[in-house]
Amino acid sequence: MLKDFIKLETFLTVARERSFSKASAKLGISQPAVTQQIKFIENYLDTKIIERKKNGIKLTNEGEELYKIVIRIEKAVNEAEKDLLKIINKEITFRLGASFTIGNYIIPGECLNTISGIIHNDIHLEIEESKDIIEHVKDRKLDLGLIESPIMDETLIYREWLEDELVLFSNTPLPKLLSTEELYEYRWICRNDGSYTRKVVSEVFEELGVSCKSFNVLSEVSNTTAVLQTIKRSKKSATLAPVVSIVSKYAIVDEVQKGELFEARIRGYTMKRKLYMVYTKENKRNAYVDKVVDYIISGKC
Repeated sequence: MLKDFIKLETFLTVARERSFSKASAKLGISQPAVTQQIKFIENYLDTKIIERKKNGIKLTNEGEELYKIVIRIEKAVNEAEKDLLKIINKEITFRLGASFTIGNYIIPGECLNTISGIIHNDIHLEIEESKDIIEHVKDRKLDLGLIESPIMDETLIYREWLEDELVLFSNTPLPKLLSTEELYEYRWICRNDGSYTRKVVSEVFEELGVSCKSFNVLSEVSNTTAVLQTIKRSKKSATLAPVVSIVSKYAIVDEVQKGELFEARIRGYTMKRKLYMVYTKENKRNAYVDKVVDYIISGKC
């Protein structure tokens, strides 16, 4: 049984995710396959290890003991993989794709240097729109993608990575909390059609009963950098309303701390979204991809 680490990995993933469906998505296999592998372990051990609950799953006492054992095995496997990479000593360029927001504002340069050291190879970062990154991952032009919006495909594995928040901001002071009525008072820089940020914001505004068509829109731009530069260069006026837009909180954190930009949130509502990692199923057992994914998910970047 201990030699069949694939089934043990499935158990470990179910235990960590507290969900069969989330484990299925993370492992890139069907939910029935996850259930079948857990049943195999239970039959082998002749005991129940997982109980299904309305709000997820719960490990039985035997499941908790198995979890401790499998954690030790996983740690040993990870250490062995480090040694394996040293033996492989294969010269490659790891190809990482990232959306504009992630590549420019969330993944710092020192993180890429650290990852390069971990895999003992160069790493190349390509910044594009999420949909283009997904296509390049499918075409094997990229080893791993960091994206804002998944486009489900049976050949790909998506891993939830980071929770992002979209915030309203300006180069002039704003109230910390805004009512929906106050949104109509500002001058807006909006993202263009097709932007995932615009899609998320539009869905939120629709839920709040806010009509973007009634906003005073000065211009539409293509990416986060363009939004930031436009807002920063906007003339401040005592007679005109502030120029505002919505971006990831990660894109403006430094400027907000310095007092150069000012952020606000909608009263009673938080605009959150998940950021994802994507790679092909054939790279599921790739030692380099595993190392990069594990490091980024660890939050050390």
